Amino acid sequence: MSGSETTSSTDSVVLYDIEDRPPLGEAVPLGIQHVLAMFLGNVAPPLILAGAVGSVTGETTFLVQMALIVAGVATIVQAFPIGPIGARLPIVMGTSFAFLGPLIGIGNQFGLAAVFGAALVAAPIEMVMGFSLDRFRKFFPPLVTGIVVMLIGLTLIPTGMDYAAGGAGAADYGSFTNLGLAGLVLVVTLVLNQFFGGFLRVISVFVGIVVGYVAAIGLGVVDFSTVASAGWITVPTPLKYGLAFEPSAILTVGFLYIITGMETIGDISGTVSATGRDARGTELRGGLIADGVMSAFGAVFNAMPNTSFSQNVGLVNFTGVASRHVVGLGGGILVVLGFVPKVGAIVSVMPDAVLGGGALILFAMIFSAGARLINQNVELNQRNSTILALSVALGLGVAFRPDVLQAFPNEAQTLFGSALVTGGFAAVILNIVLPGGGVGTGPTEYTAGLAPDTPEGSEPGISEPATASAEDDD
Repeated sequence: MSGSETTSSTDSVVLYDIEDRPPLGEAVPLGIQHVLAMFLGNVAPPLILAGAVGSVTGETTFLVQMALIVAGVATIVQAFPIGPIGARLPIVMGTSFAFLGPLIGIGNQFGLAAVFGAALVAAPIEMVMGFSLDRFRKFFPPLVTGIVVMLIGLTLIPTGMDYAAGGAGAADYGSFTNLGLAGLVLVVTLVLNQFFGGFLRVISVFVGIVVGYVAAIGLGVVDFSTVASAGWITVPTPLKYGLAFEPSAILTVGFLYIITGMETIGDISGTVSATGRDARGTELRGGLIADGVMSAFGAVFNAMPNTSFSQNVGLVNFTGVASRHVVGLGGGILVVLGFVPKVGAIVSVMPDAVLGGGALILFAMIFSAGARLINQNVELNQRNSTILALSVALGLGVAFRPDVLQAFPNEAQTLFGSALVTGGFAAVILNIVLPGGGVGTGPTEYTAGLAPDTPEGSEPGISEPATASAEDDD
């Protein structure tokens, strides 16, 4: 679609438009549906982070609670903006998997304070992107973003395997019980996803996790003592782990904010397209600013960076319910759940193997989303194939053989030891310098157009979804 083209209003597939208010009897279950669709993708990153970073052992329940509260508040802000902060759209926010691998490395090297410090200091990058969208967009065509998304999935798979085996360092690592639980989750999820349709397919990973959890309870491998001792209400504690500011960690997280910002552009465009129009510039700007502001808010309240969730975009298109009031209600439900420690405790005592069975699928599908993005939007000629191959090789190379950077200063090892940073930078630079392409060129270079109901001279929008998200299959 060219920049001058717009989407016809007759293409709308919605039953409830953005400003519509469904009856409360419908709005509540529809809001819960949004919560279910994003729940596992939101709580899995803090669960994995807490398990991988030894300094926060025993803090899993608290981190899950904070993830729920921040996701709920961020979702409400996207639906009901505060000034320029928010898209005024049914955008569901949650913890981003894109940050997980690098943040585990940062947490193990510098501690959790450095994780939240980097997330706080680098968050304004997405706010700047909101005000300077056209300048950023051209450096991240589908070839570059697709490579980064693929690397996100590839670098997380070892973590998923560790969890499926019972957790790194576990006494029963690789036991038949652990592998059986992980396999059960995997099989149930695949069956629901491939042989069923509708909402059951949307929440197939969630159902698989629940089945595995119930099986683990039946096998007697779940200790509910933490749940019994957990309270019914808690108050968030800001800066519980403090803040530390490591330059290499800040640069790493800053690069990832750019990537997730491009994903947010695609998610906003995909949501609005269901209503038969293009996204307005004000919506894109507000959504990106909210991403940055709410990620900074999350860092203060001990939560990982937040971004839009693409499975909820798919839910809007599938159900035809685009009401921001429904999504705002879902955000409220997330906040309420976050204030109840027993909810976080129930999630945190889930065996690692059960989480691992679901996580493996999520991580593999993140890779698949990146591959699909490139396959559908990029001509894999000699130039683009070279960029793809070399960027992935460099990214995985530093991940598999980190000692290759041992001669560099510690800060450089932290920054370029991330497969996402090394591979991502390589993709950006190669896309610029190799002949035959140019900055931002490709079959689906991001193009700006005017939304049909936007008066001439007002803010530009995006004519079609800009990118597949790393959270496509959270």
